[in-house]
Amino acid sequence: MHAIRKGRGRPLVLVHGLGSDSGSWRPVWDLLSAEREVIAVDLPGHGYTPPLEVNTIATFTDALVAFLAESGLIGADLVGSSVGARLVLELARRGHGGAVVALDPGGFWENAGARYIGWTLGASVRAVGALDRFLPTLTANPVTRSALLVQLSARPWRLSQEFALAELRKFAGTAVFAEVLHDLVHGPRQGGMPAGTAPNRMMIAWGRRDRVTPPRRQAERARSAFPDADFHLFRNSGHFPLWDMPVATAELILSATGR
Repeated sequence: MHAIRKGRGRPLVLVHGLGSDSGSWRPVWDLLSAEREVIAVDLPGHGYTPPLEVNTIATFTDALVAFLAESGLIGADLVGSSVGARLVLELARRGHGGAVVALDPGGFWENAGARYIGWTLGASVRAVGALDRFLPTLTANPVTRSALLVQLSARPWRLSQEFALAELRKFAGTAVFAEVLHDLVHGPRQGGMPAGTAPNRMMIAWGRRDRVTPPRRQAERARSAFPDADFHLFRNSGHFPLWDMPVATAELILSATGR
């Protein structure tokens, strides 16, 4: 599993979401690495990591366990975003890792919500793929950039053209996107942990304006599944607080994992 390392101090492992790679953490990279050694991974089939024979939440979790063991990172603090947030919660449930921060995790929807996400995200990725040759022009304009990223960000016009273009092309170009999305929609839902069983601190945070995993119902299910976790709401953020509110997100991560 490919990973990028930066900074010094206690290790902090970052796990990105579906259709992205380690570069999605760029808005908070310098803020976190100023205090910690940051290790940002590329999940299988993303970035520079080759795909697995079968690409699901379960196999991704197994791959992360192997990576942590091989890299001497057993017990390291874990931070995940979106699908990565679901993965770090599953690692915690299995007893791996130190403190855990999960940002807008997937897996807490009901069947109708899962089907809606499968349809909307699939359609969005296909549309972005069809528009590939126009993306440099579309992302250069704040209005069209916002239209392309409104599902993911509450403030897409504030993202740089370079970053927006890179992230959109990753979503459309990730070969395992459809396979993993199918598992998210039709596969097992995220399991939880009984009260009093979390070995380390857990923080689950949500963007109030998240259009992918809306917090109104899903945050309640997450709270029920992980009763030992602390909860935080980013009031001016969409699905990716690390994009919309990087300073506040970095502060939350550093505080929750113990400065």
